[in-house]
Amino acid sequence: MQDYINSHWIDILADRGLNDFNTWWDLEADWFEEPNKRRGGWSGVSCVELGDRVVFLKRQENHVIRTALHPLNGIPTFTAEMKNILALQKANVPALTPVYFAQRNVEGKQRAILITEALEGYVPLDTIVPAELSFAARNTLINACAKVVKQLHQHKLVHNCLYPKHLFVRGSEAGFDVRLIDLEKARKRWSRKNAMFRDLDTLNRHCYAWGLIDRYRFLKSYLVELDVGPLNCWWHKLAKRNASRRQRAKKSS
Repeated sequence: MQDYINSHWIDILADRGLNDFNTWWDLEADWFEEPNKRRGGWSGVSCVELGDRVVFLKRQENHVIRTALHPLNGIPTFTAEMKNILALQKANVPALTPVYFAQRNVEGKQRAILITEALEGYVPLDTIVPAELSFAARNTLINACAKVVKQLHQHKLVHNCLYPKHLFVRGSEAGFDVRLIDLEKARKRWSRKNAMFRDLDTLNRHCYAWGLIDRYRFLKSYLVELDVGPLNCWWHKLAKRNASRRQRAKKSS
């Protein structure tokens, strides 16, 4: 995949001498979170301030994901994530804003760098306590999340790991902005229905803080104007899947 620099950042990075791979790779920056050491390599994230702007610098080495086109050596997970970010941009699905991307093979080691704008003012959905929101604010937030997830699936894209922590939100009762993050596992699917069930099931199972009524309202908002079957049919389908998982977990414990 070719190197990428966001056109709005070219001058900013050039002024600071941060427009090439080696400079970013060697940059001394504290880890925002401890490097993830798996997949035969490592992957870490740092938070970097550039004047009044903040970016997240993600660096990795031999941290790959295997694909149909690269079943043996795989590709860097950041390469997969960058491709998906660009795919979502093309589809007008709100996600992270990329600043810089590049990958290199250094002495047989696959290295990749992905830099994105910090989502300042946003918080992950799983940190929000529904009971602390007014009914109107809770309903506005539910509708905003449903809209973004539906946009994703209308383009036959599946997130593949849609936990509440991967929906970043900002706003108030007047309106919420929602962004999708952690897109390395996103994939294109052959149909919208094929894309939607996996994500809806994952989100429904992991929205622990949100009650049945709120989750039902989310599904109702999601299904508006979609010709994919009755609301109650989908609700029972998700409930059955959830119950089946709990039963299997109980038997294995």
